[in-house]
Amino acid sequence: MAQKIESSLKNMVISLLVITLVAGLSLGFVQQVTKDPIANAKQQKEIEAISAVVPEFNNNPLEQPIPAIIYIDEVNFPVVYTAKKDSVVVGYAVLATSSGFGGNVRIMVGFTPDGKIYNTSVVSHQETPGLGDKMTTEKFRSQFLGFDCKTQKARVKKDGGDIDALTAATISSRAFCAAINKAYRAFCYVTKDESGLDAESGATKHNN
Repeated sequence: MAQKIESSLKNMVISLLVITLVAGLSLGFVQQVTKDPIANAKQQKEIEAISAVVPEFNNNPLEQPIPAIIYIDEVNFPVVYTAKKDSVVVGYAVLATSSGFGGNVRIMVGFTPDGKIYNTSVVSHQETPGLGDKMTTEKFRSQFLGFDCKTQKARVKKDGGDIDALTAATISSRAFCAAINKAYRAFCYVTKDESGLDAESGATKHNN
């Protein structure tokens, strides 16, 4: 008959250490196996977001992202990606973040070399379904097609701007506009256009 292992503190500690070691090795293995696929999926998503907001390009904009650190204390500073076609710059895609009603709103904003908005894409948000999440619709985003931040105001009309706010979702609309303004400042920072570095933002200065 096999001898019964005596239950003792020593045995319990050894068992716990073995279990912890096995679990740790397993987690490390899984992380190593999934690291590259996750990174590739993230890169593909970013490329798709860039492709949606700038003219056709054939370089890899992700190779040389430019962090637009305009203000030292700025949180979630914009990142600028340069799109080129046969070595000629065709546009700039800017990933900008602002604070919405439910959390951060991340928008990819595409600019043509002359500073007009080519298109926009909502990368992520936490806005209210049926209200703030309508910022993702073409109806709302179409207001920014060809938008010139030099001559137009990327603010809701309630705040003296040129943008129709989403019904019952003014804060979300302001967040979108704030991201647009942050993106434009980043564009001006990269292209050394000082005229746009003071573009306003401020998604939640006002109440709904």
